[in-house]
Amino acid sequence: MKLVVRLKLLPSPEQARALAATLHACNAAANRVSAKAYEHRVFSRARLQKLAYAELKASGLSAQPALHVIRKTADAYTALHALIDAGLLGPEGSKRRRRATSKPIAFRPDAAHPFDDRCLSWRYDARTVSIWTTAGRLQGICFTGKPSHLKTLAEHRKGETDLVLRDGTWFLYATCEIAEAEQREPADWIGVDRGIENLATTSDGDNHQGQALKRYRRAQARRRAELQAKKAAGSRSAARRLAKRKQRETRHATNENHKISKQIVADAQRTGRGIAVEQLDGIRDRVRLKRHQRATLSSWPFHQLGTFLHYKARRAGVPFLEVDAHYTSQTCPNPWCGHVSRKNRPTRGRFLCVACGLAGLADDIAAVNIRQRARTAWAFVTMPDPDPAPSGRNRGDAPPARQPAATGSATRRDHRASKLGRSRPRR
Repeated sequence: MKLVVRLKLLPSPEQARALAATLHACNAAANRVSAKAYEHRVFSRARLQKLAYAELKASGLSAQPALHVIRKTADAYTALHALIDAGLLGPEGSKRRRRATSKPIAFRPDAAHPFDDRCLSWRYDARTVSIWTTAGRLQGICFTGKPSHLKTLAEHRKGETDLVLRDGTWFLYATCEIAEAEQREPADWIGVDRGIENLATTSDGDNHQGQALKRYRRAQARRRAELQAKKAAGSRSAARRLAKRKQRETRHATNENHKISKQIVADAQRTGRGIAVEQLDGIRDRVRLKRHQRATLSSWPFHQLGTFLHYKARRAGVPFLEVDAHYTSQTCPNPWCGHVSRKNRPTRGRFLCVACGLAGLADDIAAVNIRQRARTAWAFVTMPDPDPAPSGRNRGDAPPARQPAATGSATRRDHRASKLGRSRPRR
């Protein structure tokens, strides 16, 4: 299992200037390669390397950085084509798709750039790195991070590392390969319903970030509206403050998703249960929301919460399942009822079965239904394949001799076998 560890670089002013010049040179080279790839319609790594490698070497880049520039450009076009094939940029001829495909992919001057072990080496005991730059090899650049991240880095680092400049601060994003814990058989399941009003509601009745989150969202929306009005009036400082506020809200959402997923996985690990969530792929295209709910749905990374639950569960050896999301909040969880109707939801937050009278919070009912679907799905996943009927002889033995035709009870047995789908034996 791959995880990414973020570390903070502490370069001197001279080292920071060399790192910035390196990012600018690599991204300028990536823009040239991207323009050539778009012009010749060449997007694979191998063909793009034949097309642009000599030019990159002539421009002054070393061999490995030149290869990383080519791979970075090819990966960007691969991601773009994957979005097109998945229909995430709209149908052919749509404005969004035309805007994405009408020009070459462009890289910002300070966009992140990958380094491998030949271009970047680590000294874990001294907490320093040596990194290639256009001004030569820089030695002894200090780095720091959380103790858990430093331990994971020293024990499991494997793969490339990205150099990132964000708001004047340098970071290294290192890839780590961690062995997954052995997955155990779950005693039961914890159903997790992700919603607009409440981020996560479990089948145990735990509600994560309800009223506090709504107050935070309303406050941020008011400040954002004020800044957007000033930005529309031509204020540059308002535009800068909007960008900073967006990053602050993103960090807040990521931190809350980490805390929620960590608590749910800890509960599942302690009680020997698995975790089940709804499969919400394409939920924004399927649901119809009121106007005041659209911004709320788009302002929180629900997919990120599911991703955090998935990788934390895998790391802890907790089984993880995604189940069908249709009608989870409109289905009565009573095993002897199971009535499905829109009328079971008289309001957004309440559930009242019109058939049996079961009442409760809609998010709690949805979490219980997710748990029940996980039980059924896991029973089918772990169901053993039926063994073929024993033949009574080993491979290589002579076939059995023909028996005389049977009468009476044998004929009745053959009739029952044909009704069960088994072929009738030859006479």
